[in-house]
Amino acid sequence: MKAALFLGPGRMEVREVETPSVNLPWEMLVRVRACAVCGSDVRIFHHGNPRVRPPAILGHEIAGEVVKVGDAITQFKVGDRVAIGADVPCGVCEMCKRGLGNNCPINYAIGYQFQGGFAEFILLNEITMKYGPVHHIPDGVSDIAATLAEPLACCLNAYELANLSPGETVVVFGLGPVGCLLIEVAKALGAGKVIAIQRSRKRLQMAIEMGIPADVFVCASEEDPVKRVLEETEGKGSDVILTACASEEAQEQAIKMVAHRGRVNLFAGLPPGARKIELDSNFIHYREAFIFGSHGSVPRHHKAALKLLSDGRIKAERYFTHNFALEDVLKAIKAVEEREAMKVVIQP
Repeated sequence: MKAALFLGPGRMEVREVETPSVNLPWEMLVRVRACAVCGSDVRIFHHGNPRVRPPAILGHEIAGEVVKVGDAITQFKVGDRVAIGADVPCGVCEMCKRGLGNNCPINYAIGYQFQGGFAEFILLNEITMKYGPVHHIPDGVSDIAATLAEPLACCLNAYELANLSPGETVVVFGLGPVGCLLIEVAKALGAGKVIAIQRSRKRLQMAIEMGIPADVFVCASEEDPVKRVLEETEGKGSDVILTACASEEAQEQAIKMVAHRGRVNLFAGLPPGARKIELDSNFIHYREAFIFGSHGSVPRHHKAALKLLSDGRIKAERYFTHNFALEDVLKAIKAVEEREAMKVVIQP
């Protein structure tokens, strides 16, 4: 088969490699029909990752067709369409047994320790088949749309932790694909006013033209987002704020606009070497506000995400602006990092 092999920072080549085969009862072979490019794939390409040992196959937002199943597998059959997510619980540690596999200390993931979807086929191992995010794609959901289930699952985890109530005000910093999804999910969950904040006017305009359903769009390079959010909320601040961009300034601004009993989700991590953010602890103290993070998702979020896509509550097709063949994987990565695209998908 053809596969895009990550050979080390800045090095990736499409090569002919041996097609994996099903040799054990709990293994399943899937023909990859679509694999979207995540920002984390771009970061691994440039900087590597301790969990990724070259040569490796990246890609964790996957849709495909089952071509062979091991004897122990009964929930899938040849010809089934399946969506595959990222985080794979080990299934045996304390966190995994509590249903918190995204906090597993081993932190297995497709496209990290386990081979990913930038290839014609992917072999799913026993751990993935027993505990991981592998689900049937509902009828009416295209293969390309199904790749959105992985980032959408992360959004569902974020709002579960935020304990969003209907009618509450939501602010989202960053209008990349995940930021736009966070806005759509907020509306699907019954949020009241949703305010979108983006530094780049070009990116903000892209989200508007896509039809992302925010009530207010704020260009942070042209006005003070804290002041604007306070104006939009009659000085109260926002109930839920999510920072879907790797920005110290956005995290600091998010904390300054939180309402009493509000919740700030530092959704996106900061890159290595980023400065420490400044925090007025008294502001948090007297507002009884909460600051927390969210990381990835668990398999039930992935399944719920596919249901949202199936119900049409998330308009998946508008996210995908660029399609590439596997041979053009470097062009796909470049399209993501130059921010000319919204969601990029590779179809082997």
